[in-house]
Amino acid sequence: MQRYFVQPDQMTDETVTISGEDIKHISKVMRMGTGDQVICSDNHGRVARCTITEITDTSVQLVISEWISSKTELPISVTIAQGLPKHDKLEMIVQKGTELGANQFIPFQASRSIVKWDSKKSKKKTERLQKIIKEAAEQSHRNRMPECSEPVSFNKLISLSESFTIKIVAYEEQAKLNETSRLAKLFSNADIENDDIIVVIGPEGGLTKDEVQRLQDAGFVVCGFGPRILRTETASLYVLSAVSYQLELLR
Repeated sequence: MQRYFVQPDQMTDETVTISGEDIKHISKVMRMGTGDQVICSDNHGRVARCTITEITDTSVQLVISEWISSKTELPISVTIAQGLPKHDKLEMIVQKGTELGANQFIPFQASRSIVKWDSKKSKKKTERLQKIIKEAAEQSHRNRMPECSEPVSFNKLISLSESFTIKIVAYEEQAKLNETSRLAKLFSNADIENDDIIVVIGPEGGLTKDEVQRLQDAGFVVCGFGPRILRTETASLYVLSAVSYQLELLR
């Protein structure tokens, strides 16, 4: 069943109003009409099966048929801090990362980031990333949409990391040394009630030694993601899958 996200004020205890681009998707793409059903989420945990009662050019009106209790979110919050990569890799990272349960994405300008986002393009590109996230969250039946911030500086990233309890930095030099135990230990000891995770991943070329040292000084644990060297667009998918296996499937 098709899923749509709405703002909290668009969902009451009995009705839902859908607006914006989703109107066209419902009426033109899906060719739905009165009596058809969809699932709606207010992005704050409330999910309902709804029946369409009216479609106009400005809104779709629905009545709530049944409240749904579903557990589709990772049991622990995971934020992916991604060094800006080249081309459209970031679009793939946020799309697949959303499908795998990420809670937030923080792109950052690393020393080896070739791509530079100026202030004029940053907002537009971030809006596109958020749209990709919305579509991926609906497709994968997420109850919540991850947030993607505009790119931040490395200094700002370290400042933002202060509130996290589990801090991980992916470092290929550790993979070269066959260091594979730290990541598993961190996940095994994670408290899903009280912990939250941030994972820093460098761009193509990785993080510099200075960046890694500064992250360690800020409380990050340097980890290898298995014995193989992963591309920047693969690393976040690896760690999210590892979180799911350790904290969802084994518990």
